[in-house]
Amino acid sequence: MKITALDKLKNRLNSLTVFREILKTRPVSAFVEYIDALGSESPEKCVERYSEFVYELYSFCGGNISAMVKELCYASENAYVKDIGKGNIPPECIKQAVDSDLLVLQRIADLTFEDVSEPISFMGGLSPFITENTDIIAGYAARTADIGRYGYGKYAKNPMFFIEENGEIVPVRNPDNITLDSLVGYKEERKLVIDNTKALLMGKPAANALLTGDAGTGKSSTVKAVENAFFDEGLRLIEMRKSQLFLLPRVLDELADNPLKFIIFIDDISFVKDDDCFNALKAVLEGSVSARSKNVVVYATSNRRHIVKEKFSDREGDDIHINDTLQETVSLSERFGLQVTFRKPDKKVYLDIVFRLAADGGIEISGDELELKAERFALSHGGRSPRHARQFIDALISGIF
Repeated sequence: MKITALDKLKNRLNSLTVFREILKTRPVSAFVEYIDALGSESPEKCVERYSEFVYELYSFCGGNISAMVKELCYASENAYVKDIGKGNIPPECIKQAVDSDLLVLQRIADLTFEDVSEPISFMGGLSPFITENTDIIAGYAARTADIGRYGYGKYAKNPMFFIEENGEIVPVRNPDNITLDSLVGYKEERKLVIDNTKALLMGKPAANALLTGDAGTGKSSTVKAVENAFFDEGLRLIEMRKSQLFLLPRVLDELADNPLKFIIFIDDISFVKDDDCFNALKAVLEGSVSARSKNVVVYATSNRRHIVKEKFSDREGDDIHINDTLQETVSLSERFGLQVTFRKPDKKVYLDIVFRLAADGGIEISGDELELKAERFALSHGGRSPRHARQFIDALISGIF
């Protein structure tokens, strides 16, 4: 490929409109800088610019230029895909711009190592990159046609998110990949959560859910496993801390027009009297104006059945309507449409979990010995629970028990 051809491709890149933010990504900007260097810098400087481009390509997607373009297209949060996500028909001018942009991006995706390195190939020692057969145009059309499953922007490939102090929703870099199949016991309890989540995904009325029960019984694991099970159907999870509940209206507004479905996950929640976050959650659960989004549910876990801590002294005082006040305090949990209780397992269920995990972990000891050690471990750790079963198996595998 001649320099003039690369210059023309750079000019086409600079003409991007709908996908213009792609120009700001490091692999693409490094590619443009390399082309610029070809016309004005020394051969050594051109090699440096080329190497910088390949470095960014390696870092971004393992050196696959076709995969890079595909990922950048799918993650683009542009005017066209936002209109599609809202159920609107984009203006014809934007449709034409999308078609034009995708043709340019397809040309980038088709570039080979020889195409890009040819102007400086005489220098030798250039690092290669990968090109594969990728139909960017057809792939993008398929994803936008099923936008409710694929999403766009940061939600396109990330299953789980958290909220930073400034209120920004950001992806979890290493999300928990736990699966429903890896969870043992509590099938009836999990089925309630699964069925409610399926209703959300089908656009049916879904309830906010409160998962209560003893510590270590798999409440949080259930929520995360449900997210992983339904990621490909358009489900995403956003974890919030209790101290961030004042941000709920803002988060709900941001998600309202998104075509995906979301779980707002609040783990290990409890309140004390006069907690400022109490009213924020109460407003959402009661269906305030900012909470009427059909694509969002709140899933919370708590070790307490009544998630507001109440003291005997709270039943005294100078409140004339003390009973009304108490009812408001203790009934927050009643505002969850679905309540699921995870109780500590009995001996049989606990050992069933132990034996299943032992089989999965390839542990080969007699059943009697395994049972004896599992009971001894539970006794030394405060009782039986799925968490203690997992900790016991991990201790056996590592040889510390």
